[in-house]
Amino acid sequence: MLEFSHVPVLLEQCIEGLAIDPAGTYLDGTAGGAGHSREIAKRLTTGRLISLDQDPDAIQTATERLQGLPAQVVQVNFRQAKQALAQLGIQQINGALLDLGVSSHQLDDGDRGFSYHMDAPLDMRMSQSGQTAADLVAALSREELARILRDYGEEPYAWQIAGRIVKEREQKPILTTLQLAELVASAVPPAERRKSKNPARRTFQALRIAVNSELDALNEGMDGIFDCLAPGGRFCIITFHSLEDRLVKNKFRRWATACTCPPEYPVCLCGGKPKAKLITRKPIEADSIELESNRRSRSAKLRVLEKL
Repeated sequence: MLEFSHVPVLLEQCIEGLAIDPAGTYLDGTAGGAGHSREIAKRLTTGRLISLDQDPDAIQTATERLQGLPAQVVQVNFRQAKQALAQLGIQQINGALLDLGVSSHQLDDGDRGFSYHMDAPLDMRMSQSGQTAADLVAALSREELARILRDYGEEPYAWQIAGRIVKEREQKPILTTLQLAELVASAVPPAERRKSKNPARRTFQALRIAVNSELDALNEGMDGIFDCLAPGGRFCIITFHSLEDRLVKNKFRRWATACTCPPEYPVCLCGGKPKAKLITRKPIEADSIELESNRRSRSAKLRVLEKL
């Protein structure tokens, strides 16, 4: 197994955003290589950290790296965070962090099938269980494949790529990452292929999101975690693409909005009160020093909320 490399993105900003109480209880819903978890746990005295991940590799690594610290590692998707905390007898937490997307380790370990730079089985499962990307590519109709590429990858050539996939699989199964990457390249116009960014990047993102139900998990996980936050508790979320960021921004905004009446109502009838306040009006992004040292930070955006 590869060494689980993970340089935590926006680390100082996350620690500042969480406003850690040394006696508090904290949740890291995406342990990964335990970079963020370690720094949170190091700041606790009588408090405790619960660190979750669905990836068995991450669980093994986080367990090793958090040894001797007031932290407990649990293998579960953060969409089940509320249930996982309840099983540990925890009703409220003082802060939570989600670092979304694919980890450096998952990208660097060619066998996991996340990268279009290395040839590997077309897998993309973060939990290493369930349907693979190859299963989706083999089974879905052209219409459904195009919808996934359009909705989750914001791919302008979704229909053409889906058609190319369906035509190719009639000849032979699509089983590897480079096979799919070459297919995508052959389906897009030559001008798109000449661009500096790989034309397969949006297709790979879309399939990864579909395989791991990432947006559903984020939606459910945010609700469950917010329910568990104590008043004054902070919620920090790092996103890496516009779909995630839009979902987080809109949900944070709703929690921080008092009135939920339809906009056409002349006066407020709901008498609603905000459930939270925005700590960050605009997302925090990496500074030039971090951008220089960690390529993964280029698209990272951090949003912070405080429960009222």
